[in-house]
Amino acid sequence: MITNIWTAPLFDPFPGITGRHAQTLIGNVLRSGRGITFNRRRIDTPDGDFIDLDFADVDGATWEDLGPKAPIALLLHGLEGSARRGYASESYRQLAARGIRPVGMNFRSCSGEVNRTARFYHAGATDDVITVYRQLDEWFSGVPKGIIGVSLGANMLLKLLGEWGDEAPESLRAGAAISPPFNLVAGSRRLLEPPGLWYSLRFLPTLKRKVRDKEPLLTGLIDVDRVLQARNLREFDEFGTAPLHGFRDADDYYQRTSSGQFLPGIRRPVLIIRAQDDPLMDPDEIPFEVVARNPHLLGFFPPQGGHVGFTSRGDASTLYFWSENQAARFLAHHLGAGGGDAFSLRGKVAGPSGLR
Repeated sequence: MITNIWTAPLFDPFPGITGRHAQTLIGNVLRSGRGITFNRRRIDTPDGDFIDLDFADVDGATWEDLGPKAPIALLLHGLEGSARRGYASESYRQLAARGIRPVGMNFRSCSGEVNRTARFYHAGATDDVITVYRQLDEWFSGVPKGIIGVSLGANMLLKLLGEWGDEAPESLRAGAAISPPFNLVAGSRRLLEPPGLWYSLRFLPTLKRKVRDKEPLLTGLIDVDRVLQARNLREFDEFGTAPLHGFRDADDYYQRTSSGQFLPGIRRPVLIIRAQDDPLMDPDEIPFEVVARNPHLLGFFPPQGGHVGFTSRGDASTLYFWSENQAARFLAHHLGAGGGDAFSLRGKVAGPSGLR
């Protein structure tokens, strides 16, 4: 349970990067993987597939530097991302600077190699996260662990913690969700028209390429031609994601996997960061009161920030990425890492009427 009041800097957009599109697009460009090397390790899944993990070594704070007793944080990336995206690398830097060993999970087909089975990943595929977490717990027993989820990965994190409830592993001490969708039905409508449509269309080419790569496995399970003709993400999910993974249709998929319904069941401290001007999501879906009623959740929903943007102004007007910084600080505090300086949002939930 979160029992302390933290003091954190409020999100202050960097001068000139103030709009939702500027935050989203420029923030994506500015994040980089410089100073980070990766060691890849593969896990075999119960259904005969594989999942690749990338263990991140940050210059000056590698896994060897931090030592075998240092806490570990697992990162879950977003739609058509990977464990080596800019926001992931920025998270690794912030975590390592606070004495936490970072590792990223690549969802099925996202590590650069098409997976073996017909199955892909989706917003509710928490069974794969459980497989990975249990393996990490076996490899690195006796050390506290946390999870950071970004966008689709944040939805998976919140869903998983809600499903686990009181049965969450003892080693799992905390989580942080950055730009999570809470209601995928509402969000899907947002992506059918500009500006959400413009953002969503960038994911279709890589999704369709993976379908083409696995066409022999998919034929007979889904209508491959209709999937390849999809004009937007909803059509891709209607004819591909949903039937392939046991959902009736896209709406059934969205309803059953949306993270908002799982928030009341969470029993581990979780920091939730989501901008109200997120161009990919409906601001009306933010469950302010649900977050406020669960003492394990600490929500911050600033009016600005875009989608995984949060490019901010630090000391001496330097640029830094506020969301990864706060997520790492939150995990460090709850994992007992050396850099876990306590911070607070001056209350329980930051919403449209301010902090309360």
